[in-house]
Amino acid sequence: MYTKKRPRARGKTMPTGTMNGLESRYVREVLEPRRIAEDVFSYDFEAIKLRLAKKTFYTPDFVVVRSDGAVEFHEVKGFWEDDARVKIKVAAARFPCFLFVAAQHKKKQWQTEEF
Repeated sequence: MYTKKRPRARGKTMPTGTMNGLESRYVREVLEPRRIAEDVFSYDFEAIKLRLAKKTFYTPDFVVVRSDGAVEFHEVKGFWEDDARVKIKVAAARFPCFLFVAAQHKKKQWQTEEF
């Protein structure tokens, strides 16, 4: 029986716990200025893994603690694959007490979408 292999992620794969260039840019241009302005208390890269279902997990790029104590999960994407968009939507539905934010850098600015 022939089984089709699952396609691999496009682009360069990074070791776990290592930021890619776009994630580093997000820290420099968005998170760090917000921390300096005291809008954000702290942020941490890949600090938490959320269980969505049996053998299905989602690791947000950043855990962001705002100055008011609210916790947000930020996902930085150059482009969206269908499975990544599904995972963040499922995570937002499963954990409604947190805000899930997706960020893309388009046309020389950061565009965000909240879930």
